[in-house]
Amino acid sequence: MGVTCVCQLPLAEGKSVQQTIDLLHKKLEQLGAVKQGSFTVDCETYHATGNASGQPTKLLYVMHNSETPLSCIALFEGGPCLTADGNFDVLMIKLKSHFQNAKGHKVESRGSRYRYCDFLIKVGAVTMSSSARGISVEVEYCPCVVPGDCWNLMKEFMQSFLGPSIPELPSVFSSKPEGLYAPVDCVDTMTQYLEMFSKVRKQQVLPGTTR
Repeated sequence: MGVTCVCQLPLAEGKSVQQTIDLLHKKLEQLGAVKQGSFTVDCETYHATGNASGQPTKLLYVMHNSETPLSCIALFEGGPCLTADGNFDVLMIKLKSHFQNAKGHKVESRGSRYRYCDFLIKVGAVTMSSSARGISVEVEYCPCVVPGDCWNLMKEFMQSFLGPSIPELPSVFSSKPEGLYAPVDCVDTMTQYLEMFSKVRKQQVLPGTTR
């Protein structure tokens, strides 16, 4: 897994979520990108049921990515995080006396996966309670694991189909001490999705709900 950037794409003027996604697909295909199946990333939110210390309870987010179907990521609000196997969902059910699923808070990004040379691009419709909340774009530069070595190249590539909507360097990378970049893993990618999902939860329902 290479350096990965996840961002939220604003809707094209006068367009719905699906119409904006279709425009983005067309731009990618005009560049020469080839569609290679689909992807899904989802996030379930859990509340701690009790706190003997009297301190505010942290939320627990359990996330799944179709790129890593045999594992999931569990992230506490503000850290720490862990990678677990697929049976972690069963464990959360058994821990229902300690963690309650926040019903109606599941967020999902589902869409198409494209390959262009050394880049992997995923464009998804972000939904919550079956309502369209936005568009996610994930871009991975596969040959490199050091963000500082390839970020300018990634920005140039993203500009070719995102135009002025290209994101800044993700905070998950910029917060790391200079010279101490670690190989990018699924946790870095899922942390970016979690940040984006947290933003879209606060947004109003958008036109163009997708299935």
